[in-house]
Amino acid sequence: MRNTIYTLLLLFLFTGVNAQEYSKLISEAHKLYQTKDYKMSTDLYSKAFKIESKNPSHLYNGACSSSLAGNTKQAFKWLNLSIDKGWTNLKHLNSDTDLENLHSKKEWGKTIEKLEEKLALLEANYDKPLQAELLAILEEDQKYRIQMNETQKKFGPESKEMNDLWKITIQKDSINLLKVKKILDEKGWVGKDKVGAQANSALFLVIQHSDLETQKKYLPMMKEAVTKGNASSGSLALLIDRIEIREGRKQIYGSQIGTNPHNKALYVLPLIDPDNVDKRRKEVGLGPISDYVKNWNLVWDVEKYKNELPELEKLNK
Repeated sequence: MRNTIYTLLLLFLFTGVNAQEYSKLISEAHKLYQTKDYKMSTDLYSKAFKIESKNPSHLYNGACSSSLAGNTKQAFKWLNLSIDKGWTNLKHLNSDTDLENLHSKKEWGKTIEKLEEKLALLEANYDKPLQAELLAILEEDQKYRIQMNETQKKFGPESKEMNDLWKITIQKDSINLLKVKKILDEKGWVGKDKVGAQANSALFLVIQHSDLETQKKYLPMMKEAVTKGNASSGSLALLIDRIEIREGRKQIYGSQIGTNPHNKALYVLPLIDPDNVDKRRKEVGLGPISDYVKNWNLVWDVEKYKNELPELEKLNK
């Protein structure tokens, strides 16, 4: 019995180390993609997928890097595997310029046909008009936000270009919110089994980008949707964090990032029990906070964060 327990412990530790390494490789591969070092990005995705190759979004992103690096054989391998593992966004696949290198290959038509056949089976019971409406809302929600990173880098966060972009985004958000509130009030939190994963995500994103009272109103509905499998527990965690911060409390999962008004430095907004944040994040399907904050070029140091927390709380009041 002692040997069995020891073996299980080793397996647990090995699995944990592998998961951390996988997460690190995926994060670094994405950064290299952003800096247009597609070959090195592809190499890191390859190392990550030797550890695990289950996440359809990661596989799809790996295919994009591989395509841009000119490695079309690898790109098709990961692209088809991403479809096998659940990638279903045919519209995005057809329009994604990262994959243009693949369009002239005979495998491209086979890949599109494969996804179309899979979608035909999945969508047999879909509410097609509602799916189309939610996909259009999703596109509007993301369209201008996607432009913000590059616009901010080029012109600065306080620039006229950024202000104009925010004005358009806020205007679109208000229109999208009216549409989504009508859907939620009439049909409830519609699951991916009725509209697909992409369309389903539009419900959360629009509510996440709405005012506090709206978020509080639909929070119980989203909680119920999570229990039924109609919404993501990770997305719910992000909504809960946003509400907690807006109401002057500490966040739970560390998803909300703030800007210090004195020096413009980014920081993780006040967080309860920082020592156990990764445990809470794991429970809802979120990766380690150390990987998450890298998206803002931050380094997570829990002891330093705890020391700074009293001052951070003052900033958030």
